[in-house]
Amino acid sequence: MKEILYLTKRNSLIYMRDKKAVFFSVLSMLIVLGLMVIFLGSMNSQDLLLLLERYGGERNEAQDRINVEHLIQLWILSGILIVNSVTVTLTVIGTMVQDEEQSRLASFYVAPVKRGKLVLGYVLAAWFTGAGLSILTLIAGELYMVFSGKGLLPVSTLMVMCGMIFLNTFVYASIGYLLAMFIHSYSAWGGMLTIVGTLVGFAGGIYLPLSSFSERIQTVLKCLPVLQGVSMMRKVCLEEVTEITFEGMPSQAVEIFQERMGVTLTAGERLISLGEQFSILAFYGIIAVMIAVFLNKRRKLKDRAD
Repeated sequence: MKEILYLTKRNSLIYMRDKKAVFFSVLSMLIVLGLMVIFLGSMNSQDLLLLLERYGGERNEAQDRINVEHLIQLWILSGILIVNSVTVTLTVIGTMVQDEEQSRLASFYVAPVKRGKLVLGYVLAAWFTGAGLSILTLIAGELYMVFSGKGLLPVSTLMVMCGMIFLNTFVYASIGYLLAMFIHSYSAWGGMLTIVGTLVGFAGGIYLPLSSFSERIQTVLKCLPVLQGVSMMRKVCLEEVTEITFEGMPSQAVEIFQERMGVTLTAGERLISLGEQFSILAFYGIIAVMIAVFLNKRRKLKDRAD
C-alpha cells in the first residue's frame, strides 16, 4: 500500500510542478468554455426560445429567456466537465510515457515493486488529479452562474455530479494508461492528446447536438464512454431547470428536446437508464485496468526472456 501511495504522490507532483502543463490545461478549458457559451450557447438558446414561443402558448418571454439561458449554460458546463475528465487525466498519464522515454520506467521494473502497483500508481495519480481539476471547473461554472444572476444547483445534485466526475476520470485514467503502453514517445503522446481533445467534443455531442449526426454515427457514439458520461451528467444537472423551462409544455416536447440534445440516450426504442450508464462506464474502466495489468505481466516475462 505504501508503494502505491508513494507512486501516486510522485506522479501527481510531477504534473502539478509543471506549471506550464497546469496553466495550459486550465487555459484550454476556459477558452473552450468561453467559445461554447458565446457561440453554441447563443445558437441553441435561440432555437429553444423559438420552440417555446411556437408550442408553449401564452408565456413570459423575459422569464423564458432567463430559463433557457440557464439551461443551455448548464448543458455546456456538463460537457466541459467530461472534456476535462478526458484531457487532464490523459495529460497526467503522459508522465508514464516520459518515464519510459527517459529510461526511468526500466528502473521501476527492476525495483522490488509489483507491476500491478506501478499501474495503480499512474492510474490513481491521473484519476485524482483529473477529478480535482474537474471539480474546480464545476465550482468555477457555478460561480459564473451566481454572478450572472442564476442560482446554485442543489447540494444533493452537486454531490451526485462530483461522484460522476470521479467515475468518469477513473474510466479515462484507466483507458489512458492502456493507450500509453503502446506509445513510447512523449511527442507522439502530445500529438495524440491534440487529436483526442478535438474528437472528444464531437464524440460526446458537446460541440454539436446529438441530433446533428446521422443515425449510424449516433449508434457508434453511444458505444463510447464519452457520450454515456456526458448524458449522465446532463440528466442530473438539467433535471430541475428543465422542469422550470418547459413548464406548461407537453411531455413530448421535453422528451424530444432531451433526445436531440443528448440528455437521454436510447437503445432501440428503450431509454438507457442512469444505472445502466454507470455500469457501462465502470465496465470500461475495470476492463482497461485488468488488460493493462495483464499486459504488464506479459511484458515482464518478455523482459526476462531477453
